[in-house]
Amino acid sequence: MDALYPRLLVDRFTECFRFYDAVLPALIGATRAKGDENGPYASWDVGTEGALVLFDRAMLASVVGTEDLPAAAPGPTQDRTMLVSRVTDLEAGYALCLAHGARPVTPPTHRPAWGPTLHSAHVRDPDGNLIELQVY
Repeated sequence: MDALYPRLLVDRFTECFRFYDAVLPALIGATRAKGDENGPYASWDVGTEGALVLFDRAMLASVVGTEDLPAAAPGPTQDRTMLVSRVTDLEAGYALCLAHGARPVTPPTHRPAWGPTLHSAHVRDPDGNLIELQVY
């Protein structure tokens, strides 16, 4: 049963699909369950559990009646969500994401204030969603 999983609403569906399809198998052992780069929907599972769904933002806006509203604020804003993935090799996970189109935010860094053994790195997917990779 999929109790709760993230569904990212994206503007750049094809680029995001290619990114997640390339990195999710190595990062978390996910396999694609549905969809392809043509959208508007794709999903990945880990075992029998949903791990991530991509959905075209404009398609959902037309369904829920918000197509006349702006998709983003006129200027930069702070992040409202972040995907977090525990990885076995932080450097390799970070490099994998960058190799498939992620933008670097923070390199692998020891963060003792967050936990005595926590190391993390941050990247942005092709649509700008923040991702934290962590090992502890």
